[in-house]
Amino acid sequence: MKTIGLLGGMSWESTIPYYRLINEGIKQQLGGLHSASLLLHSVDFHDIEVCQRRGEWDKAGDILAQAAQGLQQAGAEGIVLCTNTMHKIAHVIESRCSLPFLHIADATGRAIARQGLHRVALLGTRYTMEQDFYRGRLEQQFAIETIVPEADDRARINQVIFDELCQGTFTDASRHYYLQVIEQLAAQGAQGVIFGCTEIGLLVPQTQSALPVFDTTAIHATDAVSFMLSSSAPE
Repeated sequence: MKTIGLLGGMSWESTIPYYRLINEGIKQQLGGLHSASLLLHSVDFHDIEVCQRRGEWDKAGDILAQAAQGLQQAGAEGIVLCTNTMHKIAHVIESRCSLPFLHIADATGRAIARQGLHRVALLGTRYTMEQDFYRGRLEQQFAIETIVPEADDRARINQVIFDELCQGTFTDASRHYYLQVIEQLAAQGAQGVIFGCTEIGLLVPQTQSALPVFDTTAIHATDAVSFMLSSSAPE
């Protein structure tokens, strides 16, 4: 089993499912008392969020690249960045850390492609919904078109993520609102919906969605398990 390095804390609420899902995946594959060989560097999300708000992406990239280097020095054999939004600076991490980097959009793109879908809705922070680092990668590498909510809805979705979900608050009002937005996107021709923020899956049950759900946390964790076991056999 390879040792995976998790870059987490953005937010810590969504890092917990990564730890659980990766361990569950290893146990399912190997059985017995097997658990995941992993390292975690959990950053202070306050510092990262300030960088996001101020547009200081280079500074945020430096923080995460240094953390990735620390994980490499500690023995990690691959890096998982446990957040969609900060994949905006994935290239910075990749340029300064020689380990394989498991990109969340690539894992998500493969999952969507396996279902034969080509037009999906994308929910996430305003950075993920409005900028090209995520949507462009899906289009260029997987020929997947993404549609996003209208501007007012994007603002409210973003507000709920930072003011509620990242602080451990999950309300029925926000859950119903997200489900309404998904219904609107389905009416616009979306064939599925990407939960493109690792906190959204903590709020919205997949069974209540009007569209097939691609929960990036679960998809990314599954990808990590596959990487960890790619050259290993059960003992």
